[in-house]
Amino acid sequence: MRGHSDKSIRLARRLRVDQTDAETVLWNRIRGRRIDGNKFVRQEPIIGYICDFVCREKRIVIEVDGGQHNESAADAIRDERLREKGYKILRFWNNDVLGNIEGVLTIIQTELAEASPSPHPLPVRTGRGSERAVPPLRLCAW
Repeated sequence: MRGHSDKSIRLARRLRVDQTDAETVLWNRIRGRRIDGNKFVRQEPIIGYICDFVCREKRIVIEVDGGQHNESAADAIRDERLREKGYKILRFWNNDVLGNIEGVLTIIQTELAEASPSPHPLPVRTGRGSERAVPPLRLCAW
């Protein structure tokens, strides 16, 4: 977890251990590049928030929520701040994940297919601790 505070890293690690049943079910279906080769991480700190699941390449955040999040003003503010940073947020209720996982996976797959890779690539290690940014792919129009 690059550039995050020790406190947010400790919290993210604890949340990975204390996943809800719905988070565990979804994680078991999206981990290991199981949706069209897209990599997800879980409990990822982003701008001061811990996001349930994140596809960094496509800048998609997936949140799995219980009833306490219904019409939450704090979630609306959080979502807006994440959108300002270029993330798309997908929210699913626990009961949707537990009762209709195939439908949830279809929505995620569709959103991933429609999303383009981030215009801000993550640094890539080139050896001995040095990093360089990978340039975005350029398509030729011929």
